[in-house]
Amino acid sequence: MAFTYKGYAGKYLRVDLTRGKSVELELPKEWARNYIGGSGIGARILYDEVPPEVGPLSPENLLIFATGPITGTVYPPSGRYCVVMRSPLTGIWGEAHSGGHFGPELKYAGYDLIVIQGRASKPVYLWIDEDRIELRDAEKLWGRNVVETTNMLLEELGDPEVRVACIGQAGENLVRFACIMNDYFRAAGRTGAGAVMGSKNLKAIAVRGSKDVEVANFDRVWELTEDAHARYTGGYWGKASHEALYRFGTENLVTWENEIGRLPTKGHSTGVFDYVDEIGPERFEREFIVHRRACMNCRIQCKKVSRVAQGKYEGTVSEGPEYETVVALGSNCLIRDFPAILRANHLCNLYGMDTISCGGTVSFAMECFERGALSESEIGFPLRWGDGDAMVRLVELIARRKGIGEVLADGVRAAARRMGKGSQRWAIHVKGMEVSGQDGRSHQSVGLTHAVAVRGADHLRSLSSLDELDFKPTIIERYGKAKAKAIGDRLSMKYKGILVKDMEDLYAIVDALITCKYGTMWPPIFYLDDYSKLLPAVTGIEEFARIEEVRAAAERIVNLKRAFNARLGLDRKDDTLPDRFLKEPMPRGPGKGKVVDLKPMLDEYYRERGWDVRTGLQKQDTLERLGLADVAEDLAGHGKLAK
Repeated sequence: MAFTYKGYAGKYLRVDLTRGKSVELELPKEWARNYIGGSGIGARILYDEVPPEVGPLSPENLLIFATGPITGTVYPPSGRYCVVMRSPLTGIWGEAHSGGHFGPELKYAGYDLIVIQGRASKPVYLWIDEDRIELRDAEKLWGRNVVETTNMLLEELGDPEVRVACIGQAGENLVRFACIMNDYFRAAGRTGAGAVMGSKNLKAIAVRGSKDVEVANFDRVWELTEDAHARYTGGYWGKASHEALYRFGTENLVTWENEIGRLPTKGHSTGVFDYVDEIGPERFEREFIVHRRACMNCRIQCKKVSRVAQGKYEGTVSEGPEYETVVALGSNCLIRDFPAILRANHLCNLYGMDTISCGGTVSFAMECFERGALSESEIGFPLRWGDGDAMVRLVELIARRKGIGEVLADGVRAAARRMGKGSQRWAIHVKGMEVSGQDGRSHQSVGLTHAVAVRGADHLRSLSSLDELDFKPTIIERYGKAKAKAIGDRLSMKYKGILVKDMEDLYAIVDALITCKYGTMWPPIFYLDDYSKLLPAVTGIEEFARIEEVRAAAERIVNLKRAFNARLGLDRKDDTLPDRFLKEPMPRGPGKGKVVDLKPMLDEYYRERGWDVRTGLQKQDTLERLGLADVAEDLAGHGKLAK
């Protein structure tokens, strides 16, 4: 049956780099109906086509660029796409998201997805000009940074409106946390998608399109669009967050997280940074912001262009840094030299590296140096806490895999295994991915979020702002008065399994649509019932008018990603945190004396999910209820289904 749902292009591309061939295929309706789009459809493809024996850097690993049904529509913010693959950093589920304009352009070219397989014999780039698909020579682009690559492609193609996603030298050098960069400075950042792209000798994808994206009920979509704009730019939380994000970008969060004792500092040893004002939003705005940018169709305009006007790093111009970058390359390295942070962010953008993992790797190396596990002769220079210049030098070495950078380019887990000397105690990661800018000791649900997230220490699959802000009206509305006090208490473990499961379901839909977390999670203004209104209006799939169907889709996506990891051998033992969070009490701030009490939260979370509490494995009846009987059968064959 022909594809008839709206909001989709209705077609996708399969590109075989080994054979140098591509084919255009119709998007299966059941993919849209059961998994919506984005990382939901990506999960179905990756589970079906990348078995456990296919390694992350194998030609058989897939690299999936996916949009969602609202990508490129008027609904805000709709300028996003995701990349799905088996991660070279963690070895498990890999997923990265990015904003800007590349995703919408792919839809306008007539495609919902690109599924890339194989490995080219020499560097190539993929040129998508609507119905014309070409693999072109990229030898002259190899070795170039992101800005150079993008500019050279725009010149070659003769159209400044072409959208480019590419890798820099970090992806070419297979740095395990390399990014895919689009629109110059937007990063599909975490889990090493850039390394997978580099392993395939694929330097870039350039896209141009002019086709329409048709929705089922434009008047209703427009009504919901205006409502969405009003919500995240008005009202108490909406107005406050919009004004802060417009002025400062996500860097605004630095001060707030420090106040609640959740700002990672000195390798996550504490959550309070004494020099926070020197890396905070007021200084950022006063001295460094020179321009504001927005992703497609977004009134928040949280993206900032920064410039260093004087000093050693004078002339450094880049987009950002985001909150996570300021933490990773700043407070978590005890660095208050803001120009050095801006320089390191600029280098990560140029080379194409995830700033969270890069900063986590630098702070790990600093702790190793402090404790004697790394010497000055091994590094080439002293690497002391707070030394911004040394941090900038190390970022260069990592991107180019030079000297000690060859070891650190594989991430903290692999580096610690290679170095030994007790360094595994200071490798702050979950499932191999460096921990992002939160601390569960001062916000217990964050600890659970990091522990259970399928791609490793992750703040974007289930992070709750409800208890972060203690926003009682919404908590009471969603969970009732009896649970509101405990849920709103950042230091309480009670009901946090329920909360995290709920947020994880919400974000599964957000990442399938795809829309931005800053129009969703902070402030906490959208929920699944909102998307049960939006989805039918966009797609015409009336079943989604029932919130039960939306929730089932969310749970189906969450379970499919979990099953991908379970088939690789992961279970409850892997849903854990570094000892720094579990055994070392927070030394100061609002969370002083606290550790993450993970067991009761995990037990509650597994019960809510319908998984086995003892092992964390999925149950057959849970998977069958969600229409995943084939997955249950497959897991049983691998001995990874709960008995």
